[in-house]
Amino acid sequence: MKIAAFLLALTGWTLCAFAQGNDNRVPFADPSILYHNGFYYAYGTHSKDGIDVARSRNLETWQGRVGRANGRLALHKDDSFGNSRFWAPEVYRVNGRFIMYYSADLHVCAAVADHPLGPFVQKEKRPIFPDFEGIDNSLFIDKDGKGWMVFVRFDNGNVVWSVEMTDDYLHAKPETLRFCFRASQPWELKMGKVNEGMFITPYRNRYYMTYSGNDFKSQDYAIGCAVATDMKGPWTKMADNPILHSRNGLVGIGHSAMFKDKNGKLKIVFHAHNSETSVQPRRMYIADVTFKETPEGAPKMVIGDRFITARYGKVE
Repeated sequence: MKIAAFLLALTGWTLCAFAQGNDNRVPFADPSILYHNGFYYAYGTHSKDGIDVARSRNLETWQGRVGRANGRLALHKDDSFGNSRFWAPEVYRVNGRFIMYYSADLHVCAAVADHPLGPFVQKEKRPIFPDFEGIDNSLFIDKDGKGWMVFVRFDNGNVVWSVEMTDDYLHAKPETLRFCFRASQPWELKMGKVNEGMFITPYRNRYYMTYSGNDFKSQDYAIGCAVATDMKGPWTKMADNPILHSRNGLVGIGHSAMFKDKNGKLKIVFHAHNSETSVQPRRMYIADVTFKETPEGAPKMVIGDRFITARYGKVE
C-alpha cells in the first residue's frame, strides 16, 4: 500500500511538472496559503473549472492535483455559482470548518468544506452580492470576533470597498458597505486605474491593508500598503509605496496574501510574471514580513529580500 501511495503521489507530481514543460514552478496567480496540521495549503487562480490547491511541508516543494473535488480541484464549478473566471481564493479555518472566499464570473463568493483539500461547496449557489459585480474578496476577523470583508468593485477602475460580515462569516451586512480607497498614487496609475488583491494584517493597534496597483499585465504591477486605526477607516496609503516592486529578477509582482508559518513567523505569498517577456503563467513566491519602527507615524511593513520559489516536487 505504501508503494502504491508513493507511485500515485509521484505520478501526480510528474504530471504537474510535465504540464508546465520543464518548468516546475507552481503556476498559481493571486495565491494564498493556509497552514493546518503540519501542511501548508496553497490556493490560486489557475484552473478554468474552479479553484486549484497544492500542499507542502516546507513551502519550497509542493504536491499538486490533490484536491478532493472533481478534477482534483479544491472547488469545482459544479459546486459553485458561476461557470468561469474563478479567481483569487483564500481559505480560513472558522468554527471547526473551512471557508473559501473567491470570485466567480465577476462576483464575490464563499464556499464551505470540512478539509483544506475540499471539496468546497456552496449550499446555495449564489454570490454574496447578487446585485453588483466584484472580485478579490478577502476576510479579516478582528480580535473581538467581528468579521470584515474587503473586496473590489468596478467604478472607473478597480476600487476597494469593505463590509461587515454576519456571525457565520458567509453573508454580508449590506448597510455596512463602505468605500476604502481607489488608485491615486503615481506608481499605481502607470497602466489603468487599479487597486486590488487586498489583505489585512493587524499590528500594534493598527490595521495594515496590502494591495496591488496597476494592471496585472504591467511589469510595474506592485504591492502597496494602507494603514488605519479603525476597520471603518479612514485608510492612509504609505508615502513610500510600493513596498514590493520588481526585485530579484522578477517583474509583475503583486496580488499577495499573508500567513503565519509553523513557527508563527509572518510571511507573504505573491505572484510574479512568468518571465520578463511573458506574463502567463504567473508563478508563486514567498517572503518574510517584518515591521520597522519609524521616528513618526505607523511602523513600516517590510518585505524580506529572500524569495522562496514554490516548485512542484515530492512531498513526504
